[in-house]
Amino acid sequence: MRCKYAMPFGVELGPDATAHFRLWAPGATEVAVEVTSGQTRIGAALTAVGDGWFATGLKNLRAGDRYGYRIDGGLLVADPASRFNPDDVHSTSMIVDPLEFVWNELAWYGRPWEQAVIYELHVGTFTAAGTFLAAIERLDHLAALGVTAIELMPIADFPGTRNWGYDGVLPFAPDAAYGTPKDLKCLVQAAHARGLMVILDVVYNHFGPEGNYLHVYAPTFFNPAHRTPWGAAINFDGPGSRTVRDFFIHNALYWLEEYCMDGLRLDAVHAIVDQTQPDFVTELCAAVRSRTLPGRHVHLILENDSNQARYLGRDASRRPILATAQWNDDAHHAAHVLVTGETDGYYADYAERPLWYFGRCLAEGFGYQGEPSAFRSGEERGDPCLHLPPAAFVSFLQTHDQVGNRAFGERIGHLAAESKLRAAIACWLLAPSPPMLFMGEEFNASTPFLYFCDFGPELSAAVAKGRREEFARFERFSSPQLRDAIADPSAPETFLRSKLRWDEAEKNADWADLYKHCLLLRHQYLMPLLAQPTPSGAFTVDDERLLAVDWTLGEHARLHLRANFGDIPSARLQCPRGQALFESEAIVVDDAGFTRLGPFSVLYTLETQQFK
Repeated sequence: MRCKYAMPFGVELGPDATAHFRLWAPGATEVAVEVTSGQTRIGAALTAVGDGWFATGLKNLRAGDRYGYRIDGGLLVADPASRFNPDDVHSTSMIVDPLEFVWNELAWYGRPWEQAVIYELHVGTFTAAGTFLAAIERLDHLAALGVTAIELMPIADFPGTRNWGYDGVLPFAPDAAYGTPKDLKCLVQAAHARGLMVILDVVYNHFGPEGNYLHVYAPTFFNPAHRTPWGAAINFDGPGSRTVRDFFIHNALYWLEEYCMDGLRLDAVHAIVDQTQPDFVTELCAAVRSRTLPGRHVHLILENDSNQARYLGRDASRRPILATAQWNDDAHHAAHVLVTGETDGYYADYAERPLWYFGRCLAEGFGYQGEPSAFRSGEERGDPCLHLPPAAFVSFLQTHDQVGNRAFGERIGHLAAESKLRAAIACWLLAPSPPMLFMGEEFNASTPFLYFCDFGPELSAAVAKGRREEFARFERFSSPQLRDAIADPSAPETFLRSKLRWDEAEKNADWADLYKHCLLLRHQYLMPLLAQPTPSGAFTVDDERLLAVDWTLGEHARLHLRANFGDIPSARLQCPRGQALFESEAIVVDDAGFTRLGPFSVLYTLETQQFK
């Protein structure tokens, strides 16, 4: 099987060795393409074909040839739709023939969403080598753990050799620091061979601060009337926005069809400013749904701080209409406060009753469903979501954001008491919502995940200064000496310190055993039930110590959670019906059917029978 996604952007290599070049440059008067093919250099003017487009065709070119666009006789730029830029974002692009790669997975159609157990990873720090091919060496570990999907942090070409990925400027080009397009396809194919889906994190709300030249020849790519945390917003709703919208919609389809990705995670859609109807997110999701072949499973996950339920609706057959699910930050924030006691920043919204919010997230989805947020100066946040299934909410205890945006990159295992954290892990992994792990958490990795980048000298210095000034707002960083201890994002050592130490997977096997045990139970007992009619949940919290959650899983099963997050045993409770699925050692059940939950203990029971 060979896969190629045809699009109006970039360069397409025809079967007759003719390369067809197209560039949208509404701000340019003339555009020329300069090609290096072996020892030969070729230059040709592109013809203006209307609506800001320039195009030409050149014969006798081949995959591997380099090319760039000369704008108005001056600046030479990479193709914004480059499939590969071997020498980084400031250099020329490479012609790639996608049909050269042969896929060996004719029977792969993905996996149903109810089987999702996601593992977020950063390619550069996941292994010592930090490449697509090196990541393959750890896939067996993930499959044995019980993971069914890997989620790659953004890989779009960014400036330098190290970056989180959210500073990408060439959205169609896998970053050369990680390998070639062929290497990425090998990783996807190797994952599929092990039953692992591959989800790619994509960024459609901004470009990085270095290496983006669109403002020179396509200024209408941006709409200065709107602002984002990263500057002028991408133009999704002003004059010329049709081409801009198409650029990103084609990008989504390109990753799904040419690279056989199983899904996309759309970064920070709340930062996409679009006042048109349908808005960009709706249009993109609809385009993906319309092109997905029958029988193939493609999943779209949103990051959306606004907690908007409208993107998460289901049709009469319980299939997603637009997005499949959303990252549930509320679940993370509530759990973090619950097990660490931290209440700075956005954690303040969960400080008074973290267990209540945690229970609400497990049972209903969003923690905030229209209530005022103190962190947002009383602004109401979120939509009611009781009509949505748990499958619409991806839950987690760690992500790159919540670890890496800390001053010292501490993981939750560095901050929480082990007894509290283990209780939260069991509650989370066996709840119906699809769980997501952050790389290394399954063995309680000691390595931090720090913020790192590799910009030019002036920008690097500004980023380091800005990061330290950002933390100066917090009382614990009032000391200049402590702020100086915050790692310089541009220092190579900051990146190297963030790499996982895989010898810890064996040293900390007791942590991995907990994850494996819970995920094995999830696979054996819960996944078959999650495919049934929409699950529903209800919860109660007693004294911010005792949590009870009950889910109906279709017509034939009920799942019950009882947990004690207090440091003293509970009073005698009525034991929930069903067979014990997970039971902490500190739980005692007497002959009368009553149970006493020890400190930080968890009990899950499962009823499987016909209900009336």
